[in-house]
Amino acid sequence: MIKSMTGYGRAQGSFSGGEISVEIKSVNNRYLDCGVKLPRVYSFAEEAVKSLVQKTISRGKVDVYITVNSAGAGNIRITLNTPVVEGYLSALRQIARDYGVQDDISVSSLSRFSDVFLMEKQEEDEQEVREAILGVVSQALAAFDEMRTREGEALRQDLLSKSEDILALVAKVEARSPVTVAAYQERLTAKMREVLENTAIDEARIIQEAAIYADKVAVDEETVRLRSHVDQFCSMLEGGGVIGRKLDFLMQEMNREANTIGSKGSDVEQARTVVDIKSGLEKIREQIQNIE
Repeated sequence: MIKSMTGYGRAQGSFSGGEISVEIKSVNNRYLDCGVKLPRVYSFAEEAVKSLVQKTISRGKVDVYITVNSAGAGNIRITLNTPVVEGYLSALRQIARDYGVQDDISVSSLSRFSDVFLMEKQEEDEQEVREAILGVVSQALAAFDEMRTREGEALRQDLLSKSEDILALVAKVEARSPVTVAAYQERLTAKMREVLENTAIDEARIIQEAAIYADKVAVDEETVRLRSHVDQFCSMLEGGGVIGRKLDFLMQEMNREANTIGSKGSDVEQARTVVDIKSGLEKIREQIQNIE
């Protein structure tokens, strides 16, 4: 099977310290360009994530977005800031004594002072967190790859259909070629007779020379090579795998043959067919830019 270079995948998971969310997006690119965005505190997992992505993806610009919500109670330890509490108590009692106001100190009133509590984030096991992140990335990659495979199959079907259209146009060129060659030879023979009208020259020689030059407008070799390239193109699509670059190279060869056919032709009908071939090849070229 073939795969598209564009795709999207998302997954969520959890670990003892919180929740993990992963999104993977990709667009076309000549080579693999993987960027990982995750909280700085978890940057120790970045290289492992990139390595995992490389095992699944060969080409494309891939962005991996990882968010980790570790604000759960299991990660936070709250303790009393004893020196501060004692300081507040002492100061409040002194106010009551010195100014004769009611001593109504309570736990709730003390808790309004934010600095009476200490919040400490517990140390996390890096190995545990890394494995948890990689597990969720693997799930996102599976969804991402499933989408790429579906799009790849749609591309394959479309490209095979377009290839059949090219072969039909090539058949039209092949059918028209003998007519164009004969017409060119006839015109060339007439022109040579006109130029050599007052010169003694063998009529058979004129016909022979005209045939030699007329053969230069024949496109048999080019159509045979173009057919061969299209057949190879279809075989590669059926075979699947990472074939994007190979298809791109093969497309260059097909365009070269089409251009040669166009440069040889002087027949209006054949010229129109060649334009259709080149237009069809351009549509194929655009599509294969999406293939991994």
